[in-house]
Amino acid sequence: MKLEHGINLGGWLSQCCHEVEHYETFIKEEDIKQIAQWGMDHVRVPVDYEVLETEQGEPIEKGYGYIRQVLDWCVKYELNAIIDLHKAYGYDFNDAGDGEKNNLFASEALQDRFVQLWVRIVNEFASYDNVAFELLNEVVEKENADAWNTLIKKTVTAIRDIAKEAPIIYGGIQWNSVKTLKLLEIPEDENIIFTFHFYEPLLFTHQKAYWVPNMDPKEDIFYPETMEYFCEKSKILGYQGEVVTKAEAKTMGVEFVREMIQEAIDAAKKAGVGLYCGEFGVIDQAPLADTMRWFQDVHEVFEENQIGGAVWSYKKMDFGLIDEHYDLIRDKLISLWVKGI
Repeated sequence: MKLEHGINLGGWLSQCCHEVEHYETFIKEEDIKQIAQWGMDHVRVPVDYEVLETEQGEPIEKGYGYIRQVLDWCVKYELNAIIDLHKAYGYDFNDAGDGEKNNLFASEALQDRFVQLWVRIVNEFASYDNVAFELLNEVVEKENADAWNTLIKKTVTAIRDIAKEAPIIYGGIQWNSVKTLKLLEIPEDENIIFTFHFYEPLLFTHQKAYWVPNMDPKEDIFYPETMEYFCEKSKILGYQGEVVTKAEAKTMGVEFVREMIQEAIDAAKKAGVGLYCGEFGVIDQAPLADTMRWFQDVHEVFEENQIGGAVWSYKKMDFGLIDEHYDLIRDKLISLWVKGI
C-alpha cells in the first residue's frame, strides 16, 4: 500500500464541533477528488471516539457511515486511507498530564473498551484493501511508555484476528516524538509501521500558536536562522524546546532535520518495520518564504530516506493548505511534496 505523499483531513471528524451538519459539510467528494488531482496517494483521517460511540460505549452507526463514505470516495479516486483514532474514551493528547481526564492507562476496563472499539472499526472496514489502521494519536506522558506497549500488543492481537494483512500504524510517547520510537517493543507481527510527527523546530512551525505555553503571540520567527538563535529562543518552551537546545547539529536546516529524523530511522530499522510521518506542517502565522524553505528541507530528508507522510492539514486547523494564507506558495508546495520539484 502506497503511503508516500498524503495529507490529513484534520478537523473533520476530530478536534471539531461534533455535530451532523459539520460532518456532512466539512469534507465532500470534491475535496477527495482535488487531493487525487494534486497527485497525492493517500489521506490520513483523524477520528475522535465521539463519532463512533456514545459516552456509554454504544456504537453510532451514522459515524461509521461517514468513514465508509470517504473510503468509497478514496476507492473512486484511487487513494489509500489511514483511519487514525485521534481521541479515545479516556485519552486525549490535548489533556496531556491530566490523570483524571487521561485515565486510559490506569483502567483495565477502559483499555478493554479501547480494544473493542478497534474490533468494531476493523470489522466495519477490513474489507477495504486501501485502508491502514492507526491505533492512537500522540500518547504524551513518559510514565505511560510501558503501558502503551502493553495496550499496543493487545490491540494488534485483536485486529489480527480480523484483518491478517492490513497495515497497523503506531508511534511513541511524547507527541509521537522521533526520540521515543526506540521505546516501542519490537513487534512480533508483520506489516507494522512506526509513525512519528515532525514539527521541529516547534518555535518556528507553531509560532504565535495560542495553545503552546509561553509562545509569544506577536513575534515573527524566521527559518532557518542560526542554531544559537533557536537554542536561545526555544528556552521559553521548556521541555518542548529541548529537542533544539540539546541538538548536536551546528546549523539549523537540513543538518538539524537529518539529526532529528535519524533517531526515528534507527528505531524502525532495529524493529524491522516501516517508517511513516503522520503529521508535519507549518502554522498559518509563519512567513511564507521561510515556510517554503522548511518544507524543502524536510522533503529533502524524507526523500533521502524514502519516508512517506501526510501534511497537516488540508483545511483550516490553523494549518489549512487550501486556505488563503497558502495561496502564494500552494502550487509550489504541492509540486515539491508530490513531484519533488
